[in-house]
Formats: sequence, C-alpha cells, structure tokens
Amino acid sequence: MAVTIKDVARLANVSVASVSRALNGSGTVTEETRKLVLAAARSLRYIPHSGARSLSTSRTQTIGVVLPDLHGEFFSELIRGIDMAAHRRGLHLLVSSSHGDAGEAAMAMRAMSGRVDGLIVMSPHVDASFLADNLAGNLPIVLVNTRATGHDCSALAVDNHGGAADMVQHLVEMGHRSIVMIAGPADNFESQERLRGFRETMARLLPGVARFEPDVLRGDFGEESGYRAGQQLRALKRLPDAVFAANDMMAIGCLFALGEGGLVVPRDIALAGFDDVPTARFVAPPLTTVRVRITEMGSRALECLAFEIENPQGTKKTVQVVQTELVVRRSCGAHAQGVADTGNKE
Repeated sequence: MAVTIKDVARLANVSVASVSRALNGSGTVTEETRKLVLAAARSLRYIPHSGARSLSTSRTQTIGVVLPDLHGEFFSELIRGIDMAAHRRGLHLLVSSSHGDAGEAAMAMRAMSGRVDGLIVMSPHVDASFLADNLAGNLPIVLVNTRATGHDCSALAVDNHGGAADMVQHLVEMGHRSIVMIAGPADNFESQERLRGFRETMARLLPGVARFEPDVLRGDFGEESGYRAGQQLRALKRLPDAVFAANDMMAIGCLFALGEGGLVVPRDIALAGFDDVPTARFVAPPLTTVRVRITEMGSRALECLAFEIENPQGTKKTVQVVQTELVVRRSCGAHAQGVADTGNKE
C-alpha cells in the first residue's frame, strides 16, 4: 500500500493540515513540528503527490517552454539559462518543440494548459490572434524573440537589427566592400531583422556601390544549409570579400565547405556569424561574431515569468531588449590589420 499523508500525520502525532504546511514550507508551523514531520516522512519514505499539492496550492511548480527546435547550441544554451533560474526557484520545466510548425506550436501550448503555471514561448508563428486562440485564460506568458504585436504579454527580444548593423559596419571598416549574407528562413522574425540590418547598413555605408550578385543566400539556421551556401560561393567565378552568416552554425558549415574547396579563411575570404555559441571560439580560425548572451536571456525570461506568476494582479507587462556585442576574432581578417581579438572576453 502506498504511504499517505495520514500515515505521516499519525507517526508524527500531528494533524494532516500540519503535515501539509510543513512539507510545503509554510511559516505557520513551528520548527519542532517541521522536524517531526520531515523525520516521519523520511522514515515512511513518503513522497508528496504533486497532483494533490497542485489542487491545494493552485500551483504545479512547473513552467512550460515551447521552442521552434531543440537541436543546436543556441537552444541548448537558452534551455540551460531557463533551467538554471528555474532550479534556483525550485521549479520544474516541461519543454516541447514545435518543429517550426504553427500547428504543433498550438498543440504544445494547449497540451500544457492546466499542467504549468506559466509559459515561455519562442515561435515565429505567434501573433495576437494565435495567442487568443491557443492560450488558456489568464495563463502568464513571456515571449522570446517573437514578432507578436497587439498582445498583452511580456517579451524579451534580441536587438537583431542592431547586431547585424554592427557586424556590417565592422566588415566595411576592415575594407570589405562586396559582402554576401547567408540569411535564415524567410518566415523567421530573427532572420528578417538580421537581413534588414544587413541591407540597410550596406546601403547606408556604401551608397552607389554595386551589390555583389548574389548578395543573399538562403539557409535555415542549420550547419548543412551553411555548408551548401559555402559550396555555392566557392563555385562562383569571383568571390565576395566577406560572408556574414545570420547565425554561427551556418557560418561554421560555410567554413567547412570553403576549406574543402581549398579556400583559406580569412586569407581568401572573410567570414562572420551571429550568436556567439560556445563552439564559435574553438573552430579554426576562431569565428568573428555578434554575441547574444543566450544563457542570460533564458534566465531573464524565467525570472520575468516567475514574477508575473507570483504577482498576478496588476503586473505591468514589459518588453526587454537584449543588447548584442561585437566579438572580433581571426575569421574576419582583423588581426592582419592589427585589430585586437575580443573573443575571449565575457
């Protein structure tokens, strides 16, 4: 027979209510009673029933996380940040991938309804109507890197446009004039903002300079798509001065393809990425990139959501902009011009 809370109360010689308060960390029980209850629970190997606790506290102590993908260093670092903050608060995570599909994102959000105290959602498909159709009642939610406007949700968004602009300016200052971008998916908000930053800054800094053709190659944020873009580049009769990939994984894939074709980065062509995933500093040559403090962003999203859960009445919704940082390493050719690396600075 499974041990019940009544068994613990009987052994500790206290009421069931006192056992419940002691196990839930309530300050209304004495330290002596708490010790008696914990000792009895250990003796009986009693494990509180999470469902019953949820009914009594109206909390599951669980946070739902819906991401477009779980593969790759960006998402592992984001989840790590969320998990670190959740662990500090004694919370658990329920994580799901939408696989980049709007229908799956909707199903994941609906499936988590009633099982979580709040949601962290990152999806290119989220807008106000999507939230209205799939978000249960007044369930707290924090959006990450999502276009959604007209909603009443807190959000964190990377300054993707500004980060791309900073990288283009750096490459131009290095003397590069023909620059090709490996862009992400056309329907992805982050990809769109990074591409917009690239194009607007190229037009502003190099007015009258003819664009390299093609100036944009499409990828999907994966290494394989970067590799294919690198194959396309090495097949051109004339190489661009530099390649700016919309994320590090595509840059790394491109680096391998260029190397297979006998091209040396940065001697023959400069290369840069975006995100500063952990691997970026360990490839050869180390990758110049735009740093997004991914782990910190995950922690901030969890803390923002936890605050809204704990303060459900009158919580002001916030939109936090996550600033980026240019990280200069050897792949852009800056070292040849005497520009110091900044890649090992945190």
